[in-house]
Amino acid sequence: MSDNVSCLRDLTIVLPSLDPDNKFDAVVADLAERGFRQIVIVDDGSSEEHQCHFEKAAAYPCCRVLHHGVNKGKGRALKTAFAYVLEQLPQARGVITIDGDGQHLPEDILACGERMLREGDKVILGCRDFNQPGVPPRSVAGNKTTSRMFRLFYRIRLSDTQTGLRAIPRAYLELFTQIEGERFEYETNMLLQMKKKGIVFLEQPIQTVYDPEDYSSHYNAVKDSWRIFKIMFKGLFR
Repeated sequence: MSDNVSCLRDLTIVLPSLDPDNKFDAVVADLAERGFRQIVIVDDGSSEEHQCHFEKAAAYPCCRVLHHGVNKGKGRALKTAFAYVLEQLPQARGVITIDGDGQHLPEDILACGERMLREGDKVILGCRDFNQPGVPPRSVAGNKTTSRMFRLFYRIRLSDTQTGLRAIPRAYLELFTQIEGERFEYETNMLLQMKKKGIVFLEQPIQTVYDPEDYSSHYNAVKDSWRIFKIMFKGLFR
């Protein structure tokens, strides 16, 4: 069996979403057409006017939509999905977390999943190149700052500390449901916990996709950056 077929059959896509738009519809449709058999979507307290997008997703037999009654944050949405996979999808060998804004291309999602299956016990991080033109300045500044901090404080060399594209073996999902952090800081804490627990993670180069005329993010530059830095500094004193 090829890695491609095994990835589509054995790995579960995890997609947290808040107030999605048409880009989300396109992402879900593309994944379903590619042949992914299990897609777990978490509606993280989206408004009523955005529920139509989740209804479209739920119409695909491969999709399961979970709902948070109120917004709890991306970290909590990921943990909700991990717990669901552990409890309800015993056949899943792992998950691939993605974002629903079209930044993660299907070929890159597949590449991360296939490499994880080959490596076996390693987490694969889909890493963007922030030196390419067209990347929003706040994304460049935020990522380069945290990359320097990771290297200086923790001796972790990582070119994309904020990537949402991560292929994770099933063996680590239980641990990841217990990691501190409810919002964007959760993904940073995941990296620190992997370093602490000796879990090896590898970079997989992916395409850097941004639409300068239609770039949006639920990331709050002040609040979420503060949460991330607080977790990093806290780790230094433990």
